[in-house]
Amino acid sequence: MQGLPLLSMQRVIVPDEIDSRSPPLASLVRDYVGESMGTTWSVRVVDSRQAEPPNWQAGIQHQLDQVVAEMSHWRADSELGRFNRAEAGSWHVMSPAFAEVMAYALEVAAHSRGAYDPSAGALVNLWGFGPTGNSVTYNSPHFRFPDAAQIAAARAQCGWQKLRFEPESRRLFQPGSIQLDLSAVAKGFAVDHVARYLEGEGLHHYLLEVGGELRGAGMKRDGQPWWVGLEVPEASSLPVTLAALHGLSIASSGDYRRYFEYEGQLYAHTVDPRSGYPLNNQVAAVTVLHRQCMAADALSTALMVMGPEVGLQWADAHGIAARFLLRAGDTYSELLTRRMSEMLQ
Repeated sequence: MQGLPLLSMQRVIVPDEIDSRSPPLASLVRDYVGESMGTTWSVRVVDSRQAEPPNWQAGIQHQLDQVVAEMSHWRADSELGRFNRAEAGSWHVMSPAFAEVMAYALEVAAHSRGAYDPSAGALVNLWGFGPTGNSVTYNSPHFRFPDAAQIAAARAQCGWQKLRFEPESRRLFQPGSIQLDLSAVAKGFAVDHVARYLEGEGLHHYLLEVGGELRGAGMKRDGQPWWVGLEVPEASSLPVTLAALHGLSIASSGDYRRYFEYEGQLYAHTVDPRSGYPLNNQVAAVTVLHRQCMAADALSTALMVMGPEVGLQWADAHGIAARFLLRAGDTYSELLTRRMSEMLQ
């Protein structure tokens, strides 16, 4: 997402409910930055207290480190890594945070009929997008598509329906060779996790971002909401759109920055778990607005995989505020769901 000056506004997106309470004018603005999940994070808070604050920098970093320790598919010693290596037929009691993410991931997988699949790690790895990909990665000039037999073998290791999960006991069943990949939901959850921490510290006016996924609450010191610009490709002639992140989160999945070309075709850095192949459906990006960043993160991926026609119908049926950015050659256009159009001013 891009931070843009209000003067360049052409369209704005506002939430349905607005809390008119603003921070005292004497409040202080505090900024914190760091690194996590292979990317950067930033937090801006409006603090009404004049005394020296607690060590929020360390507190925020700790929340993010916890998510990495539990859900990283790049770390063999993470909770997810240990599950992926577990023997067939074994049950595992997951941490509360992992269980929360797993429950939601399986819900989206079921509702989207597998357009999003948290068990697609074998396919992600096969295409060179994960930590154990091909020795020749997708962006190498020597890259060749995996053959049909390799894709079929990887697909046999996937399948959210094979996972048995008991939410109350937090037990997750490893049927054998399932490779979880929660990268399309864990970063959004991390944003929500940090938001809970901030609110637990008595901070109710903030904007936080982790690797481009954002969540805002309350207002800035001047009473303005946290305005965030929806990112578009530089070559696009689409109007500037600003979203007021007042109790809202925003997340995007896209390929106009991360894609590869093979035999004259562009393929996204996202695999369709239903076919086993990277996307090639003219969707350059999908942006979703939702109260929960975890939901915006997972839904943007599911909608991108579904494509513009099925995805738009599905999003409208579920009341999702989403924008589809479509590519046709060197030009871009957009499709807005009904919910997103309703929020536009």
